[in-house]
Amino acid sequence: MAIVELVMPKMGESIMEATILRWHKKPGDQVKAEETLLEIATDKVDSEVPSIADGEITELLYAENDVVPVGAVIARINTSAEEPAAEPEPETTEPAEEAPSEEEVPQAVEHTEPQFVTGGARFYSPLVLTIAQQEGINFAELEKIVGTGNEGRVTKKDILQYVENKGKGAVPAVTAPVATPHVAPPKPAEAPVAHTTTPSVTIQHPVSSNGSSHNYGGNVEIIEMDRMRKMIADHMVRSKHTSPHVTSFAEADVTNMVRWRDQVKKDFEKREGEKITFTPLFIEALVKCIKKYPLLNSSLDGDKIIIKKDINVGMATALPTGNLIVPVIRNADMLNLVGLTKQVNNLASAARQNRLKPDATQNGTITLTNVGSFGSLAGTPIINQPQVAILAVGTIKKRPVVIETEHGDTIAIRHMMYLSLSYDHRVVDGALGSTFLSAIASELEHFDSHREY
Repeated sequence: MAIVELVMPKMGESIMEATILRWHKKPGDQVKAEETLLEIATDKVDSEVPSIADGEITELLYAENDVVPVGAVIARINTSAEEPAAEPEPETTEPAEEAPSEEEVPQAVEHTEPQFVTGGARFYSPLVLTIAQQEGINFAELEKIVGTGNEGRVTKKDILQYVENKGKGAVPAVTAPVATPHVAPPKPAEAPVAHTTTPSVTIQHPVSSNGSSHNYGGNVEIIEMDRMRKMIADHMVRSKHTSPHVTSFAEADVTNMVRWRDQVKKDFEKREGEKITFTPLFIEALVKCIKKYPLLNSSLDGDKIIIKKDINVGMATALPTGNLIVPVIRNADMLNLVGLTKQVNNLASAARQNRLKPDATQNGTITLTNVGSFGSLAGTPIINQPQVAILAVGTIKKRPVVIETEHGDTIAIRHMMYLSLSYDHRVVDGALGSTFLSAIASELEHFDSHREY
């Protein structure tokens, strides 16, 4: 019997565990390679985990809502279960092994092979782990393979090239036995139930964990926090405990920007296939000012200020559930307005449809939140750790304001907007924070209404 063990994949550099949200299969079900087997959630993002082989599910080792450490075995698949019954074949000499092709998924190792568990700093896809098992590559050897994927990850092409080079003697084989990192043995799931989720619960008489009932008063409704809301609450509390927050405010006349967008939005959508909102225009102004004041694009490590050379702008996005997630536009300074628009729209759509990739919320260096999209004039946002600043933009309103002209002061109807910047006072003083915010407001006020996009 050929058994392959599916382990909880590592979904990011700092993620060491994940919660099983839903099993799509149960023991006895058939599954295809790359077919979604389960849904998991981390403190960053929800994701789907595919099967790493064709076969029959023989065992699910964890139930829904269990928190599982990275690298722990979560399911076992019998890869010979789907093989059709065939007439006995006469014994023949074993054929020579062939290296797997780009289109083929290597078959799982026999269950008698040593268990292969990941626990290092790099993320390995289930397919890479399967190839490593098949080729007898232990964890120490896998860690030495140079990866060409995102953030140095080992791709299928990398490991197959390594196997080929190893067969030619081009790389030294690691023959000494290496102990795999210890992972706590999985607790058995007596009856994992597939196709169920845990909804928010409304209770009439809440009972505490020690069995005593709480008296909340008269006519009340108690709603249990969902998993994401609990994580947001924890993240916000930790941010307040970590950073001494200061918030500065500014006002900007964005009339030129509003009129320009009104003029180009139909042509922009026709030409680029994307609707242009104000968000990419705000991000564009934010990026320009970060280049002038790079200390706002930093983090703090003890008494060391780490100034980030990459400008990765987090974009706070509201989900249909009412929760919040912050996908990141990487290297925003390398994108023109069209590129920023596509990134904003794609990330917002993926977030609302629960299609964000695991690393889509990582490595942000500064965050923008558009509180005006919900009608707020201004906000005092909480810093997204470990960043040191977050910009909030309020709703755009027409108001009568005094403007200066060559003929003297006059009152005109203008499109006005409030901006606010919350910053970490350990790194950013009031003078710098206010100067940075004023620079953004000035950038928006002096928007070139004759520009091309």
